[in-house]
Amino acid sequence: MPKGNFTHPYIPNSEPGVKAEMLRATGAVSIDDYYEDIPEDLRLREGLKLPEPILSENNLVRHVEALLAENKDTREYLSFLGAGCWQHHVPAICDEINSRSEFLTAYAGEPYDDHGRFQALFEYQSMMGELLNMEVVNVPTYDGFQASATALRMAARITGRKEVLIPRTVNPDKMSKILDYLKPDLQIKILDFDRTTGSIGLDSYARNLSEETAAVYFENPSFLGFIEVQAPEIAELAHQHGSLCVVSVDPISLGVINPPIEYGADIACGDIQPLGMHMQYGGGQAGFIATRDEVKYVMEYPSRLFGIAPTIVEGEYGFGDVAYERTSFAKREGGKEWVGTASALWGITAGVYLALMGPRGMFEVGEGIMQRTRYAMKRVAEIKGIKVFFADSHHFKEFVVNFDDTGKTVADVNKELLRQEIFGGKDLSRDLPELAESALYCITEIHSQQDIERLVNGLAEVTG
Repeated sequence: MPKGNFTHPYIPNSEPGVKAEMLRATGAVSIDDYYEDIPEDLRLREGLKLPEPILSENNLVRHVEALLAENKDTREYLSFLGAGCWQHHVPAICDEINSRSEFLTAYAGEPYDDHGRFQALFEYQSMMGELLNMEVVNVPTYDGFQASATALRMAARITGRKEVLIPRTVNPDKMSKILDYLKPDLQIKILDFDRTTGSIGLDSYARNLSEETAAVYFENPSFLGFIEVQAPEIAELAHQHGSLCVVSVDPISLGVINPPIEYGADIACGDIQPLGMHMQYGGGQAGFIATRDEVKYVMEYPSRLFGIAPTIVEGEYGFGDVAYERTSFAKREGGKEWVGTASALWGITAGVYLALMGPRGMFEVGEGIMQRTRYAMKRVAEIKGIKVFFADSHHFKEFVVNFDDTGKTVADVNKELLRQEIFGGKDLSRDLPELAESALYCITEIHSQQDIERLVNGLAEVTG
């Protein structure tokens, strides 16, 4: 950094006069006074090795643009990545509505006038309830990972039990979040899967269920893409032991796949990112939780619930909190959980998407994804040396491709595909080593037949 009393053009508090005034206002002699509680041996007494500041605005813009240009995104490259954040079509109206100031700047706190935010979230909850065939849906949590973890905590509070059963095939990143949320007071049993079908055997559930089991948790579709056809039997086993059945579901699949309540789920949860949200750098995720309209469930929800009620004006309705007394807004540290901010904006976005699509649109997008997924599985399996695992199961959106017989690692394959401007599948070799050199490939409604053929040709060239 330049020596002396240097004023950085983008850091107003670096101006010497401003610094001096701030010290006077706080009664400090020097900046060191603010760090008097930090032991001397922990303090850095030498300058940081930072690059020289870029003082010209023009040069700064050029520098940042050059850094950004090193990234390649899914608008430039063809992508088959999924594993928790998927490339779906985002209708322009979703961006138009969620960028309106009455939603964008008033997505959480109460200091703003409400220009329809409560109603918009009520409409979102209503449409999600219709999609899930459940009566109660929350204002979103931070993401689907949190929704799953929180749903399991809800189940533990409702049942008074301390144990949950979770399949080994859960997204490893999600599993990490669940373990963080549930420890140290809840016990997690992780059940191994069948290498042929990907499912957990019913006998495994039966052996591990007990009077201590609060919930049986599974995903449908699973992280590996297959649909859990044993779902009714799993739910029945859970109920026989007095446990709840918690199912994480991809909401965009519900136009073609029965919602969890139809096969015995007590709590449904998931991520609404497929419903009108772009993939982003750490954002664009929001989780939902849904249940029946029963007090024991409603009072354990972690986030806000908006309802509708008539006002004193005939024909006029208002929108506001339901069971507000259970929230951290009312109880502070006694509330069920502290929840986030921008996730409410994504709830409004998902509501716009659902209103635009309607039942017919949700059926068509789900059907298109299933057809494309099956076609891609068939074509990829025809490549010499490549296997598609769990191919006899029904799949939605994702499937596992194994490269063991090609002599290539997933890392090798993905590196070569990048040269062809293709993002290959999510490498599973570290997180699920029992699948060896396998990758998770994702197909959505944005992929054309030509896109799939380009992938097939690329894989054939890389592995041939």
